[in-house]
Amino acid sequence: MPLKLLDRLRAGLQRTATELGARLDGVFRAAEGAGAGGPGARRTIDALEEALLQAAAVGGGDRLTRGRLPRVARHDMPLKLLDRLRAGLQRTATELGARLDGVFRAAEGAGAGGPGARRTIDALEEALLQADVGVAATERITAGLRGGRAAQPAPGARELVRRELVEILSAPPPAAAVAASPQVVLVVGVNGTGKTTTVGKLAHLRRQAGQQPLICAADTFRAAAVEQLEVWARRAGVDLVQARAGGDPAAVVFDAIRAGQARGRDVVLVDTAGRLHTRADLMAELDKMRRVAARAVAGAPHEVLLVLDATVGQNGLVQARRFFEHARVTGVVLTKVDGTARGGIAVAVVSELGIPIRYVGVGEALDDLLPFSAEAYVEALLAAQW
Repeated sequence: MPLKLLDRLRAGLQRTATELGARLDGVFRAAEGAGAGGPGARRTIDALEEALLQAAAVGGGDRLTRGRLPRVARHDMPLKLLDRLRAGLQRTATELGARLDGVFRAAEGAGAGGPGARRTIDALEEALLQADVGVAATERITAGLRGGRAAQPAPGARELVRRELVEILSAPPPAAAVAASPQVVLVVGVNGTGKTTTVGKLAHLRRQAGQQPLICAADTFRAAAVEQLEVWARRAGVDLVQARAGGDPAAVVFDAIRAGQARGRDVVLVDTAGRLHTRADLMAELDKMRRVAARAVAGAPHEVLLVLDATVGQNGLVQARRFFEHARVTGVVLTKVDGTARGGIAVAVVSELGIPIRYVGVGEALDDLLPFSAEAYVEALLAAQW
């Protein structure tokens, strides 16, 4: 273009150039101060979208930003809750982040393709497996780097890991429950995972959502179980139905459902006895509770939540598989995400069994049970280095 015509074009675009330039300068100055990742990165992208849309006035900003900028997780979790989740996943995030950072730093130095790319994939596999992500998820994540895509730059590989983790953890929730009242939720798991405290926290969450829950004490074996549950029911402000020690758990479930119907309760949360997944007789007892609940109300149990201790690593996957087979688990509550957790197990459970994570327990307080968000979880899991 001749200089004379270029000067006229510049003059015609002067207003847009001045306004857009000022906006973009402000966006990127703020980005430099905010640092990489997390809420600052989300605000940077939001501000950039707004600047481009204002300049285009026809939706061009959306076209420019879509697919061109690094993907930043978007979720509705308040920053206060996200900070608690980050604190709970600190151990895994620090270890996994350091390993992945080392992998991709080495990849940048090795160059694209050939033995260097293969070593990068091997190192990535090792890092993910050590973080308890599991074989199936690791193979899925590394598959995108094989067969011609292993040569992509490290930033693209980093984003691929993020994207795959979010997609894996975004397993669809269970199908909508049958329209019945009350809804029945069985809470199952091995001893010591935090089932009883989880039931109390679930009751609190349901009350916050405007429902009227009722707790059923179906753990008739552990001497202190009912007393502990009474404390949690009182803290949550809900009714408790219990039976004498050593009674039939299935009969307690039936009585609790009938009480819930009589009192107009929305949901019955059933605290079951801890049981080893290797004990066939105790797993059969869960099946009996399911059958009794189904006779009392259509479609029951409408949910079966497995409580998993996040500190046990791959053993949690073994537990989940057995409970999935015998108790028809529909969702997982990941507990003890308190700084020592091995958070990769969530990825392994969802990837290998297709069971969605429903809640994450980050402490012992009544409000320390967080509804699960795949985007927030991955952001916390990779927060330390990325």
